[in-house]
Amino acid sequence: MNRDLLQEAVKNIQDILNLSIKFNPKKNNALVVFDTQNELTDILTAAYRQVLPKAKFIDFDQLDKDQIIAEFHQMIPEDLVVLIQSANFRLDDFRIRINLFIQKLKTIEHAHLYRNHKEVWDVYVNSLQYDPNWYHKTGHALHKKLAEAPSLTIQSGDCELVVEGQLEIPKLNIGDYSGMENVGGTFPIGEVFTEAKNFESMNGSFLVYAFADTNFEISMSEVFRVDIKNGLITGFSDNAPLSFVNVVENIKTIERPLIREIGFGLNRAITKERFLWDITAFERILVIHLSLGEKHTVYKKQGIQAHKARFHVDLFLQVDQVLAGNQVVFKNGEYLV
Repeated sequence: MNRDLLQEAVKNIQDILNLSIKFNPKKNNALVVFDTQNELTDILTAAYRQVLPKAKFIDFDQLDKDQIIAEFHQMIPEDLVVLIQSANFRLDDFRIRINLFIQKLKTIEHAHLYRNHKEVWDVYVNSLQYDPNWYHKTGHALHKKLAEAPSLTIQSGDCELVVEGQLEIPKLNIGDYSGMENVGGTFPIGEVFTEAKNFESMNGSFLVYAFADTNFEISMSEVFRVDIKNGLITGFSDNAPLSFVNVVENIKTIERPLIREIGFGLNRAITKERFLWDITAFERILVIHLSLGEKHTVYKKQGIQAHKARFHVDLFLQVDQVLAGNQVVFKNGEYLV
C-alpha cells in the first residue's frame, strides 16, 4: 500500500469529518461499509480506520442484504455512515443514500473507485482536500453573482453561448451543509450549478473538449463546436467524434437534445492533464460543464416528466471567459468573484 497516499488521505478525511460533516465521535457512532475489490478502496478504508478508530467496519461482500440493512437501522440521527465502493453498492429496492438521509444519518460516499486509473490515485486523494476558505468564499460569491445575473454569456474562441434571461437559483455542492436537511453526499465535492429558467433563451455555440461516454467515463477529444438554438443542439462541427454524434442521435430517438445544467466546477486538484475518469468525480474539475438531455431532477420544468427523462450527458467546455450580466466571473481558468 502506498504510505504517502494513505497519510494524505488520513489528513483530508479528517478535515472532511471536522470541517464539512462536523461529525462528533464522542457523541455519535460511525459505520464504514467497504469492499476489497480495488487497491484505492483499500487505501481509503485504511485511512478511515485511522481517523475513526471506534467505528464499526463491515465488508459489503461478507454480509447478506438483510444484515447490512439491519446495521443501518441500528443507527440514530447524527450518526455517520461511510460507503467506500469500488463500484456502487446495490441492495435491490433499498436505495441506500436516500434511506440513510431519511434516517437523518450523516453520509459520505466514495463510488466507482475502479474507474480511476492507478496513475491518478493521487489526484483522487488530493481532490478530497477540504479547504473551507476556498469553497465557502468562492462558492457563495459565485452563487450570489449567478442568482442576480440578468443573463449569462460563455465565450470560447470564436464561439459564444448566451442565456438571455435569468437563471434558476443556483445550488451549492461545497461541503457546507449549514441549514440543509441532509448532511453529506458523494465525494470529491466542489460545484455550483444552475440552468436557464427558460430554455428557449439559450442560443449560440460553444467548444467541447470532453464528454461523458455511455460507460459514465470521460471521453477526451479534439476540441469541436456545438451549436444551440432555443436550448437544443442543432448541429456541430465536422470534427465532432462519432461517439458524440451517436450520443446525440440516440437522445433524439427518445427525447430532445436539450441543454440543461450549467455547472461551475471548483475542485482545484482535478485538471485537464491529470483527471479522474469517473464522470461524477471529473465534473468537479475547475471548468464549466453543461448537461445534454432532459434529465435533471433538481429543477422542475413544465413539459418534462422527471420519471420519463433518461439522458444527462455532461459536456466539458473550453472556456475563455464567462459573464454574469456584464460582470466577468470566470476568465483564463480562474474565478473572479
